[in-house]
Amino acid sequence: MKTGIVILNYNDYENTIKMLEQIMDYKCLSKIVVVDNCSTDESLEKIRLFESKKIIVLESSQNKGYAYGNNLGLKYLEKETNCELAIISNPDVVVSESVIEALIQDMKKDETISFLGPKVLEYGHISKGWKLPNFASELVSTMNYFNRFSFKLQRYKDSYYQEKLCDVEVIHGCFFMARLKDFKKIKYFDPHTFLYYEENILGYKARAKAMRVVVDTSLSVQHMGSLTVDKSLKKIKKYKALKKSMFYYEKEYRHLNILGMALLKLFYFISLGILYLTFWI
Repeated sequence: MKTGIVILNYNDYENTIKMLEQIMDYKCLSKIVVVDNCSTDESLEKIRLFESKKIIVLESSQNKGYAYGNNLGLKYLEKETNCELAIISNPDVVVSESVIEALIQDMKKDETISFLGPKVLEYGHISKGWKLPNFASELVSTMNYFNRFSFKLQRYKDSYYQEKLCDVEVIHGCFFMARLKDFKKIKYFDPHTFLYYEENILGYKARAKAMRVVVDTSLSVQHMGSLTVDKSLKKIKKYKALKKSMFYYEKEYRHLNILGMALLKLFYFISLGILYLTFWI
């Protein structure tokens, strides 16, 4: 099955170039599409030096975020190539050719899988997917000092992962594979979020279409960390972006009622105030 990969770059050409040097000779990849998300540094100039028949560099006219940028690459693969599978990858991911080949084999063997990811190793932890957030986990996530426990409400128990291929509701967005035809059916990523919650929204849309989201627990990639995000956004700005996406998800997808939204926003403003106080003290 012909496979393409989309790498989104924003002011991070060093990592993007490392990624290209890592994967450019992988025979399992038919196309490598780099989308420069309107970088303000010399990224575009540096990355264009790698353009070839296999490596395509696209330039976004404006930076509208993770979802919009990746959609440019996905639509290019869908319209301009004969790829059946697409990989979404951050530029700061280390992945072997054997892992990609194994993911392709999983897709070949089981045509019911729409979205497929490996285990993701990052910050000393292992991500094997998670449950869609509910109101309880969202509320806890807006509480200072308690927000670290919010993700525990979305985790599957370790005993859940008994099989090599495990169905989950959400897979890690830093690296995963999808059938292009299924990505197209759910209208790709929702471009209304700038950053964060893309995986949750994707998982929600996949579930609504009865599409399988799966993790291969025998495979893994290394995510070196949100380097691009850390370069571009300060702590408070990141927190605001995260919660803006959360409110969008709750309103547009979970259709949370007015009282629920008001409670989330109340705790958000309290936590934001504490963050500002912590910053200035």
